[in-house]
Amino acid sequence: MSEFWLISAPRDKENLQALERMNTVTSKSNLSYNTKFTIPDFKVGTLDSLVGLSDELAKLDIFAESLIRRMAQSVVEVMEDSKGKVQENLLANGVDLTSFVTHFEWDVAKYPAKQPLVSVVDILAKQLAQIEIDLKSRTAAYNTLKTNLENLEKKSMGNLFTRTLSDIVSKEDFVLDSEYLITLLVIVPKPSYVQWQKTYESLSDMVVPRSTKLIAEDKEGGLFTVTLFRKVIDDFKTKAKENKFTVREFYYDEKEIKREREEMTRLLSDKKQQYGPLLRWLKVHFSEAFVAWIHLKALRVFVESVLRYGLPVNFQAVLLQPHKKSCTKRLRQVLNSVFRHLDEVAAASILDASVEIPGLQLSNQDYFPYVYFHIDLSLLD
Repeated sequence: MSEFWLISAPRDKENLQALERMNTVTSKSNLSYNTKFTIPDFKVGTLDSLVGLSDELAKLDIFAESLIRRMAQSVVEVMEDSKGKVQENLLANGVDLTSFVTHFEWDVAKYPAKQPLVSVVDILAKQLAQIEIDLKSRTAAYNTLKTNLENLEKKSMGNLFTRTLSDIVSKEDFVLDSEYLITLLVIVPKPSYVQWQKTYESLSDMVVPRSTKLIAEDKEGGLFTVTLFRKVIDDFKTKAKENKFTVREFYYDEKEIKREREEMTRLLSDKKQQYGPLLRWLKVHFSEAFVAWIHLKALRVFVESVLRYGLPVNFQAVLLQPHKKSCTKRLRQVLNSVFRHLDEVAAASILDASVEIPGLQLSNQDYFPYVYFHIDLSLLD
């Protein structure tokens, strides 16, 4: 599973024994894989400041998770033709996300642990905010380019009634630069091909004999040329419509066709040029954002543990990785049982491994006897 539970308990004799019991039970029952999660000793400051910091960290945690989800989605969208390789690009410090979380070490170079907690949080907040600003500007430019390209590509799709004809027709299909003659394009249903060939010359006066030619087809019909005198255009259109032939409004403009083709070539080239740099930026900054997010989780465990268990700072954080989804309910019951003594009142309301409590749904917002946070990497799959 790509899910982790990050918990903490006091590091006194009684609770160290409780942690050992937890490890024994979860191992024997094959419920989870547990490892110590090392968190530095930070400068605590006052308990009042920790309360305010707790709220700020909760908001920053939500923001960080949202940011890395958006960045992961951006990688998926950029790698539209190679979606099977997306996970190869979602790494943290060069390793897969699970390995980073299970082997987490606090980065003292990026986030100096000896600085006041509020300063460490400020560093993280500013880093994540800047990444979001850059993400918005970079993806907006790429998405605009991608949208313009898709709109051009859509023009060359669809049926003969809606698609662009500039990539179908050629100069040789038209009578050009004539004061009197004009070539029209007519869509004829497939069942009416014979009727068209028999009648097009008589649909109006002044239609040039033997001037029709089939130049394109789709599953519904064909695109035919027909040449006639300009002054009978309206009459010809009316008679064609009566016979269920559709005249496409198209006039051959070599400059416009050339401009459209050049625009397609330019957009394809621009997209190709932007693809590599954008993907590299996303990979690097996804890693930075993810690393910052896990550091935020560590800070939250520290702050909540001090607020829950008091001073001096003395707690042990543990990372649990449930083996499968079906284990989580039983794992929760084991933890609540092992750490019941930390808060008998709270434990009594959520515990009893043998009793189902009607209407009770446990989530990562519920109150537990121990400090608990949830890390769900499946959201990035």
